Amino acid sequence: MTFHFAAYRRQWFTGGTAARRDILAGIVVALALIPEAIGFSLISGVDPRVGLYASVAIAMTIALIGGRPGMISAATAAVAVVVGPLVREHGVEYLFAATILMGVIQIAAGLLRLDLVMQFVSRSVITGFVNALAILIFLAQLPQLIGVGWETYAMVAAGLAIIYGLPRITTAVPSPLVAILVLSAISLSAAPPVQMVGDMGKLPEGLPSLALPHVPLTLETLRILFPYALTMAAVGLLESLLTAQIVDDMTDSDSDKRVECAGQGGANIVAALFGGMGGCAMIGQSVINVTSGGRGRLSTFVAGAFLLFLLAVLGPYVGRVPMPALVAVMIMVSIGTFSWNSIPNLRRHPLPSSVVMLTTVIVVVATRDLSLGVLAGVLLSGIFFAGKVQRLFAVERSLSDDGARAIYWVSGEIFFASVDRFTRAFQVEERAPAVRIDVSAAHFWDISGVGALDKIVARLRREGRAVDVVGYNRASADLVDRFALHDKTGVEMGLAPH
Repeated sequence: MTFHFAAYRRQWFTGGTAARRDILAGIVVALALIPEAIGFSLISGVDPRVGLYASVAIAMTIALIGGRPGMISAATAAVAVVVGPLVREHGVEYLFAATILMGVIQIAAGLLRLDLVMQFVSRSVITGFVNALAILIFLAQLPQLIGVGWETYAMVAAGLAIIYGLPRITTAVPSPLVAILVLSAISLSAAPPVQMVGDMGKLPEGLPSLALPHVPLTLETLRILFPYALTMAAVGLLESLLTAQIVDDMTDSDSDKRVECAGQGGANIVAALFGGMGGCAMIGQSVINVTSGGRGRLSTFVAGAFLLFLLAVLGPYVGRVPMPALVAVMIMVSIGTFSWNSIPNLRRHPLPSSVVMLTTVIVVVATRDLSLGVLAGVLLSGIFFAGKVQRLFAVERSLSDDGARAIYWVSGEIFFASVDRFTRAFQVEERAPAVRIDVSAAHFWDISGVGALDKIVARLRREGRAVDVVGYNRASADLVDRFALHDKTGVEMGLAPH
């Protein structure tokens, strides 16, 4: 991982209006993080301060050492749902220890370049992931909209009107921030009967303190922690790398995924040392940041720092922020996150791509598990790809002028998915005394293909035919020389002699 100080400095000190946009965007994100962090703490079965302190520590740390400027990381539901059983059975100190181990695993993943796994995630899976998250973000707001008075609906509608209407007048200030401030002022002055942020859970007072987890340093402790830490690390990296790719697309820029993996690990270790739970990148808050003008590391740092300021200094006022204001912001996020082009593209895109996208959406929404949805989409993409490649295959037969030799011209990809068609192409009654199999237009990918060729050659020879195979490319020849049972190729360079 090469460090370029000049590039890193530019990611911080953008200057002028860009710095102002970063600061204002960070303030908006900080306000939006509060109910999320409290909710995720409740999912994990811990005190709200565990999620809030985690969001502060992770956001500020990842701003320093992450690989994707402008992306927001904090306590998340993806990690929260994993650690619930650990907290119930062993207590919160084991959660802190598991989070440290989670960070160590993520740093190791960065060093081992496991970020390259993202190369196997197709565009259809990413689109399905985005759409599923948009749906989940919207569904998460429904509890705030069911069984409430008309005042709640009125404030949500007013918030959306400000969010979408203000940019038509001015973009000097992020419209979500204006919506939160205006609705908070109404709430403080008129006291309408709506739910407040403080109703979600008690906000912490003061600053977090640095401490190591109080757990016994034994192999039994490691046995308990490792399965949770491994799952947390995998889920966190998956969501972070997918979110980084989405932010890359939104900002038309690139990011260092390897650095992001290690940065997520470092941020989680810091969070645990300050009494926080594990976390990862958040697509909702990242979209808020980007759409509010945040692009640099400063926006992420301000989100964490301002959240700390809110908790330590303005706690009573933050508790009076009306939830309808934040619901309006999150509805805006869900609308902006959803890939609306994917709906008409269902008819324009190839059927397998549409099936992969819909499968990813359905699995994520049904299970509330992002990793399961992405895994289902990746597996289905692989199956469709293998099916497509195995059809790019043909065998043609011709006879020499004297009829003494049958020549089979093989073209395409020979691997586990195409060996059945490859074998059936030779299941004909061969009367020519000699057979040549020309594979100069084919490629053998695995031992399944080599094994199929072995069976064909062995059968023809049992029937009394003289068989030779020619035209291996270098990679296929190496594979055949290592694993085939029939004649070796003798290839050292280029093609075998005809």
